[in-house]
Amino acid sequence: MASVKPVVVYPPAADGGRRVRVDDQFLGIAYGPLDIAEFLRRAGIEDADEAYVAATGLIEWRGGGPGAWAADADDGSA
Repeated sequence: MASVKPVVVYPPAADGGRRVRVDDQFLGIAYGPLDIAEFLRRAGIEDADEAYVAATGLIEWRGGGPGAWAADADDGSA
């Protein structure tokens, strides 16, 4: 089923990067909220910043919200 939200942020990869898609267009890999804000600015949302990314209802967060940037790794380290 397709997302009803135009922006999808996928779960973190092993390096912590998250794929970002708007509708059917891949925008890039984000390594933090500032990267997503930049992708949104390039897509026409000029006032996008970290606060906007954290609060907007336009983003469907998969595998964790705006604070999740590391892949779940059970490597035994603490």
